[in-house]
Amino acid sequence: MGKTTTVEILEGYRQRDAGSVAVLGLDPARQRARLKSKIGIVLQSTGVDTYLTVAETIRMYSSYYPDPRPTDEVIELVGLGPKRNTRVIKLSGGQQRRLDVAIALAGNPELLFLDEPTTGFDPSARHEAWQIVKNLAELGKTVLLTTHYMDEAQYLADRVAVIAAGKIVAQGAPATIGERELASTHLRYRLPDGYRAPGTAPPADLVSEPGPDGVVDLVPADLTVALHRLTGWAVEHGVRLDQLEIVRPSLEDVYLALTSGQPKGGTAGDRDPASGSGRGLRKLWRRAS
Repeated sequence: MGKTTTVEILEGYRQRDAGSVAVLGLDPARQRARLKSKIGIVLQSTGVDTYLTVAETIRMYSSYYPDPRPTDEVIELVGLGPKRNTRVIKLSGGQQRRLDVAIALAGNPELLFLDEPTTGFDPSARHEAWQIVKNLAELGKTVLLTTHYMDEAQYLADRVAVIAAGKIVAQGAPATIGERELASTHLRYRLPDGYRAPGTAPPADLVSEPGPDGVVDLVPADLTVALHRLTGWAVEHGVRLDQLEIVRPSLEDVYLALTSGQPKGGTAGDRDPASGSGRGLRKLWRRAS
């Protein structure tokens, strides 16, 4: 079972084979009629009447709900104010995606499902979409969003759950997941020329063969101790450690380790970025109380 299947079960569009599910205290399979008025859904692809205007489309969907959010407010929330009287067929791909979000918000839902809402977006459109999600949080909405973009999850999520082979293999705040030992913290630095001879190099366990860029990359057992010893040696010998940095594992590092069996100590830069896509990262993002 993957992320889209899970979301469809939560939305009430797919029957579960076993177990129990509760969304806003309701069973989606048995109480879908009651649940529908409380949730909004943005699917990976949707279809609306392309000859209606933006405002007409939102008003039409608003009429299906008992307590809709005002049309003008929804339009401004998703940044379609200048396009309110434009027909859907004239909207760009990014603008149509904004309209999808507007439709989901029309009924003033308590919970919003977004299934990979930025797939296919260029970087600018993705960041615009992120701002929309943050706007939703400011309204006090709870958003459950699926994505395979690790930076997206890291930036937006309050809580993240990683799904692999149909099971949740990790969950928690992005920062706490990123601290897992599945992916190690690296200590990196560049030595100046002439400091490789015995007695003029750092302690043996703090040196390795530099990479193509001349940077030494280490995974120390104790970062604090290693950093203290390295900088102490540099001060003692008057050495400038260029490009000295501590590289902590990103959410992408941990995700790939969890879902791809990546050996401990690998870094995102050593991997094929495509290997992490499509494997089900789910995030639950809600406004901080």
